[in-house]
Amino acid sequence: MYIKNKTILITGGAGFIGTALTRRLCADNKIIIYDSLSRNSIKDSGLLFDKNVKLVKGDILDYKKLQLIMKDIDIVVHLAAIAGVDTVMKNLIDTMKINMIGTYNLLELSLKNKKLLKFVNFSTSEVFGSIAYKVDELHATAQGHVGEARWIYAVSKLAAEHMAHAYYVEKGLPALSLRPFNVYGHGQVGDGAIRSFILNVLKGEDLIIRGDGSQIRAWCYIDDMIDGIMLAIEKKESIGNIFNIGNPRSTCTIFDLAEKIIKIAASKSKLRFISLGYVDIELRIPNIDKAREILKFEPKINLDQGLKMTLDWYRDNHK
Repeated sequence: MYIKNKTILITGGAGFIGTALTRRLCADNKIIIYDSLSRNSIKDSGLLFDKNVKLVKGDILDYKKLQLIMKDIDIVVHLAAIAGVDTVMKNLIDTMKINMIGTYNLLELSLKNKKLLKFVNFSTSEVFGSIAYKVDELHATAQGHVGEARWIYAVSKLAAEHMAHAYYVEKGLPALSLRPFNVYGHGQVGDGAIRSFILNVLKGEDLIIRGDGSQIRAWCYIDDMIDGIMLAIEKKESIGNIFNIGNPRSTCTIFDLAEKIIKIAASKSKLRFISLGYVDIELRIPNIDKAREILKFEPKINLDQGLKMTLDWYRDNHK
């Protein structure tokens, strides 16, 4: 199934992943971006001048406004969420409301759309808790205790996963969920480690590491992430499933990541360590065998290559 001549709603479409997905889809499809513009990656992309792209500014909690744009949608890609540890910690209630009630709003409206082909719900790798080594989709999810704000995002995203799957089972909605693992690359907004390190390197400033830098991550370049989304949309077999999307081969500690970026940039920046201030993910590496088998997904960009492309983009585009 090649995606062509479809009307695609991307909630949170002005963000990092949404912008990259819009760029991939807009040549052959009509794209409606629904976004509050709290994280605006699309504004400098030129995509808003494309005749096939329409931006609707709105809140995912606004059921009536969503209702106005849901009538002729073929595919929903639900990216809208409050994300980023610092942002979540400051917006605990809104994180829960947007990630759960916002998803409910979309699912309910999608049920009323008889032409809907697919509902792609975006979850998070954080549902696996603080230790996640080669976790597959059937691995037990883990949540911290009530009162530890760090886990509110993961809990709300996990609830949204259950909700989307329930709509598939009980109502026959063609829904699926994706769990992205540490996506990075050109055009990223927010407070991701790679973006922060690169911006500091380009300014000749110290790279700030929270904690001792021993935290381990598997990093997935944005183009590989978009490949995964496209395959999930294209393949009928994806419906009713949950998929890890990431690159287990691009794994390193935060300390090693910072040193790699300094080396690639030929920078004289130093490392500076500060207190973490919250519970962190110690280890996060996905098992992507299910995505390989069903979606035929295979990440192509290794970490050094991805970091160089990202650094080059920020050098050229971030003044």
